[in-house]
Amino acid sequence: MVANILTQVWYHGNITRSKAEDLLSKAGKDGSYLVRDSESITGAYALCVLFQNCVYTYRILPAEDNRLTVQASEGVAVKYFTNLIDLIDFYTKEHQGLVTHLQYSVQHEEEVPDEPEDEPDPVDIPPQLPPRNIPSTPQPQPSESKDQSSDVIKAVEATKPSLSDTLLQRLQAYDTASIPEEHMKSMQDYLRSCITSDVEAVQRGSPNLPQLKKLLQVICKNLFSEVSRTVPTLEALQRVFDLQLSQGARTRSQASGDSSASLNLSKLSQITSILSSLEDKARSVFQEGPEGSNRNSLIPPVLFDVKLDYLGIPQKQGLKVDVEKGRVIVKKPKEVSEDKYYVHDKIRQLIKSQKDHNKLVIVVEAEKEKTQRKEYVFADSKKREGFCQLLQLMKNKHSGKPEPDMITLFIGTWNMGDAPPPKCIDSWFLSKGQGKTRDETAPYIPHDIYVIGTQEDPQGEKEWVEILRTTLEKNTNITFKMVAIQTLWNIRIVVLAKPEHENRISHICTDSVKTGIANTLGNKGAVGVSFLFNGTHFGFVNSHLTSGSEKKIRRNQNYMNILRFLNLGDKKLNPFDITLRFTHLFWLGDLNYRVDMQPLEADAIVQKIKQQQFPELLNRDQLNMERRDEKVFLLFDEEEIAFAPTYRFERNTRERYAYTKQKATGMKYNLPSWCDRVLWKSYPESHVHCQSYGCTIDIMTSDHSPVFATFDVGVTSQFVPKKDHGNSNLQGGIEFSECFAKLKTKSKTKFIIEFHSSCLINPDKSQEGENQEEEDGFLHVKFDQLPKLKPIVDDPEYLLDQHILISIKATDTDESYGEACVALRTNREAGANFQTVLTHHGEKTGEFRWKIKLETSEGEQSEKLYDFIKIEKDDSVQKQKNFLNTDAGKAWDFSQRKSKNSQTVAAEAAAFARGRGTAPTSEPQGREENIRSAEVSRGKTQVELQPPALHADDKQPEMFDNPLYGSVTGSAKVPPRKEQDSPRNSKKELPSVQDSTTPSTVAGHFPFPKTSETEAGKPSSKTLFSLPVPSARIRSYTCSTPNEGKNVSNKPVIGTSSNLMPPGMTKKPVVTSRSDGSFQGIQGPVIRPPLPAKSRVVLDSQQTKPRDYRETSEISKAKLREELPVPRTPIP
Repeated sequence: MVANILTQVWYHGNITRSKAEDLLSKAGKDGSYLVRDSESITGAYALCVLFQNCVYTYRILPAEDNRLTVQASEGVAVKYFTNLIDLIDFYTKEHQGLVTHLQYSVQHEEEVPDEPEDEPDPVDIPPQLPPRNIPSTPQPQPSESKDQSSDVIKAVEATKPSLSDTLLQRLQAYDTASIPEEHMKSMQDYLRSCITSDVEAVQRGSPNLPQLKKLLQVICKNLFSEVSRTVPTLEALQRVFDLQLSQGARTRSQASGDSSASLNLSKLSQITSILSSLEDKARSVFQEGPEGSNRNSLIPPVLFDVKLDYLGIPQKQGLKVDVEKGRVIVKKPKEVSEDKYYVHDKIRQLIKSQKDHNKLVIVVEAEKEKTQRKEYVFADSKKREGFCQLLQLMKNKHSGKPEPDMITLFIGTWNMGDAPPPKCIDSWFLSKGQGKTRDETAPYIPHDIYVIGTQEDPQGEKEWVEILRTTLEKNTNITFKMVAIQTLWNIRIVVLAKPEHENRISHICTDSVKTGIANTLGNKGAVGVSFLFNGTHFGFVNSHLTSGSEKKIRRNQNYMNILRFLNLGDKKLNPFDITLRFTHLFWLGDLNYRVDMQPLEADAIVQKIKQQQFPELLNRDQLNMERRDEKVFLLFDEEEIAFAPTYRFERNTRERYAYTKQKATGMKYNLPSWCDRVLWKSYPESHVHCQSYGCTIDIMTSDHSPVFATFDVGVTSQFVPKKDHGNSNLQGGIEFSECFAKLKTKSKTKFIIEFHSSCLINPDKSQEGENQEEEDGFLHVKFDQLPKLKPIVDDPEYLLDQHILISIKATDTDESYGEACVALRTNREAGANFQTVLTHHGEKTGEFRWKIKLETSEGEQSEKLYDFIKIEKDDSVQKQKNFLNTDAGKAWDFSQRKSKNSQTVAAEAAAFARGRGTAPTSEPQGREENIRSAEVSRGKTQVELQPPALHADDKQPEMFDNPLYGSVTGSAKVPPRKEQDSPRNSKKELPSVQDSTTPSTVAGHFPFPKTSETEAGKPSSKTLFSLPVPSARIRSYTCSTPNEGKNVSNKPVIGTSSNLMPPGMTKKPVVTSRSDGSFQGIQGPVIRPPLPAKSRVVLDSQQTKPRDYRETSEISKAKLREELPVPRTPIP
């Protein structure tokens, strides 16, 4: 039956719901239909029918006897069918329970047939034997991948030398010329055979090492005999002289003794210390292995040359960071002493300058709980980053916390080109090369977790893991533990972690997806690993997408397939794809997106690369272009690229790109491109900072260069409630309110909200929402009846680190129409209305808006290690590292979409003009005040966040420019203090000037003109008693603001007429503003108050005579200053 279904034109397989709606919309005929696989139930189908420009979806469910049935309208008898073809044939008849009978089947879109991938260049490597075919051995199933990975881990562990062999090798490496032969033989015998019993005793928890004690007795046999003879004599002599000699005499006799006696004493003390520590050291080796002594390797002090800005004069100094002692030493020139230093607990914060990347402010604690700010300038940005990393390591080392709240990750991706790696790949793991690289202090700071992804990897798993571990151990003196490994053909991902994190990592999951020809071959696809680090979920995906400059659409489809079918993370989160299952998701690999330029421009591309003109080429990068169009990697981040394209080089060199290749069909062009990338997506308000992003320049065995990226990532620990938590019956709560969803759909079904989180006792859902009007293909849904979510712990230390996953689901098909993540920390701190993007299977499907109220127990959240470093906000820096920033903040109001009238708009505009936020609407009883109320009762703190509602054409309340009193924007100059007491501070509403022909008055905008910097100052408040006479304004006709030519706020700027107006321009009639309601509304004219009298200056400025530009500006300003009247004020 399955084979017959696949041949039907109306069956579209596992396409998404949004794709099915698009196909039906393109068909445009009532009765058009198609069948797809259900997204909510395995083995079920979804019948989609178009009727009156709306898509109706019916679930086709399997019954107990393998028959199929359709969820039809109420009152229609349920019918059963043996197969899907009979079901479709039946519903082509009229009046069978569907909204309309099936008439026109929607066929598949024509797809470009898959072409075989380009063959890689031949590599001079020894021939390999073909795999042996053993028919009797069954092929491993996908479910066995985890067992295979564990077998590989065990096999790799088994290849390690044993403890006995390791210690014997250390003994042979030692200079044994001065050791007696009998002692040497005894030690070798112990390490070969007797050490096993001591290791077993330690593992059983026994404190004794019997075999080691026997060895020490043999070695010290003569020593014990001599000591047994000598010690009684010395003790007797000590008793004799101890009672007769004074303390001073005894001291003089000891000091005047023979030098050989002091030498013997030193030897005896040395022997004593060796014997006392030897057993302890052996016990630690048996417990932790031979590498245990190297785990806490010492980090040497590092000196940084800096300049201190003291009274505007730079002074050269040195900052020496001693991680082990936990202090920063300040070294001044021509001074040897190092008595001035800051202890780790006195260093409060590091503040990075956003404008100057070499500048750093160190906030230290001074006397009497005061703080001091020390501003230092480093030689370059890498030195500053290295200093910050060392101080973070120092704070973490001496913090005394049992669990870390920040770890560092290394992410590496490399297309090996089917060639074995060179002998040395150290630069890859030390982040050395081009781009944003680490400081030379990097070798002293090993990362906590290493994730290595490779493509076209010819190595075996055991061989490659051994190379990685050996390289890391050589550079860090740490033997890393393998967390997981997953391989799909030649695509592989390996995760290594420090031994100290072995017990912190759990819930390990691996999977792979094939995206090769017909999605059946594994030459292209993805492998993934996920795990839980204490309380933080991590996911890693290594992918190799379709190659070829012209196959951009195919690569996009590869990405979507991986997103849908890669099965990682918590299986309970089925409605959510992998982009929402993890706190931090990292996507790496050879994504194969190219620079979208013509082959004839190849030489020009190479020339731009030599000149390091990367931004111009990155604008034509296919991945950047697709992300801008929101087709792939929606809401992902990528660090700024500052390195040359990593593909396609000539092998064994990095001086030339091999962008041409002769094939049977003609010349093939592979333009230099950034194929190898690292992107990430994290939950909102989760800490993640990219420390480096670049590529190596000395690993040349492949036509790709390895790419590295390092990150500081915030993590949470498993929370343990306090013992004195108080009344256990009091539970906190999370209450959502005023939730609105804006969904891109043509469906008319009802929707609910599902809430998922590991911090909740149980998942919960809302009641059905109210569908409102449809606009521009979007359906607006309002949710009123929302549950109170119950967290498992109401301590803010735990709760503010948590996130809530929401899913907007249809009630009839149980399929999700959009998902999003809500951070509880943002809701507690921001105090604003919240809005985010809804996504489904990697596509943007709408927006979600909400308010929230948190109920937590008393207490505050402790300071995190990643809060130790802050970035100084600089408004002048507008550079965006990630050009893709989906604007989810477009305000759209549901509750008053239909009820706004012109009077409401006028009242709101008047309120904004006064700078008081939103104005009363036509339904004041349904509005709430913008307050943050805190109620403490029964040991609980109730925090309610109720920001003002934002309407479709409004922004956050701010100070707007008033045409009567000048500009208050950041670009204007600050007036003198006398001028700050302006009439604008009066509580009475002031009339304003507005152009009646401005179209924004119809749309609900309230525009205000921007004043220039040449604007005259405002008079003081002492003139408020004067008559309401308008003052003259000296304004420039052209705008000189930084946003010249751009209407950023979508509000037209209205210039007032003056004698500075260019010839031929006439002033438009002056009317009163909408703020006082004096305009002609829809229902008829409104009585206007009389306009105040105009001054002589205003009347002169309205003359049609053009300005005489021969007149100097000084004379003009003097004339106007003489005639300058007092401003008008409202008549009481």
